[in-house]
Amino acid sequence: MKKRIFGAITAAALIVGMFAGCSNNADSTATTGAADTTLASETTAATSAALSGTVTTDGSTSMQKVIGSLGEAFQQANSGVTVTYNPTGSSSGIKAVQEGRCDIGLASRALKDEEKQSGLESTTLALDGIAIVVHPDNPVSDLDLETIGKISTGEITNWKDVGGADGEIVLIGREAGSGTRDGFESITDTKDACKYRQELTSTGDVIATVSQNPNAIGYASLSAVKDSIKALTVGGVAPSEATVQDGSYVVQRPFELITKAGTQLTAEAQAFFDYITSAEVAEIITSAGVVPVNN
Repeated sequence: MKKRIFGAITAAALIVGMFAGCSNNADSTATTGAADTTLASETTAATSAALSGTVTTDGSTSMQKVIGSLGEAFQQANSGVTVTYNPTGSSSGIKAVQEGRCDIGLASRALKDEEKQSGLESTTLALDGIAIVVHPDNPVSDLDLETIGKISTGEITNWKDVGGADGEIVLIGREAGSGTRDGFESITDTKDACKYRQELTSTGDVIATVSQNPNAIGYASLSAVKDSIKALTVGGVAPSEATVQDGSYVVQRPFELITKAGTQLTAEAQAFFDYITSAEVAEIITSAGVVPVNN
């Protein structure tokens, strides 16, 4: 009888010991996990706090909205860093990188061979449609690529010849060196052959001018299109994020980040570059009206 009681007591003691051991292990694991989480948070905070200074960007006026949104988000997470943007046009932004006047250049076109040979490299940030825009009162709603080319070179000069009212077509474009102009002329096969009535220095100026002239036609970044103008369908396809992404809207170009090969960026500029080329910013890029390539 005594042996049975002793055996029962011994078994009970072993069970209690086992549960106590499990509890201690769980507490230890929980404590370690909490410590790891705290350490990770402190490391992230320390990294953000350690970044300070200015990141300078320069170039494409079409990229103003997307680079502004990305810069704002980065600054919120890195309070010691300021991201600046100088809207000078694609070619000017590329030249600024070559001359060391900015950290990251912004171009709404691919680099030319001679620019690559000078030691520059590009990273695609997003894809953007080039909208063909007219005054809202213009009855024309669709043009094919060939007709757009003929209008641009002056072969077609009156809106009545393409289904519109009787009126002289007024072509509004961008200045030489603009990435938007380069993209438009390359796609429509009108390089250096366009008969512009006005050559303006920003996307906003093109939109404002077209909105004030019932006979005007121009081109602008899809992300910048407003209700004050009307975007035409091209070959029956409307410009949108979806049609740019699937390639059915053919008037499109890349948004490029330009850097100098072999030149190390500052810590804050590198952190900004890594952030805006990561998949985590896809939603921000999409909300700016362009199509992210990393998602």
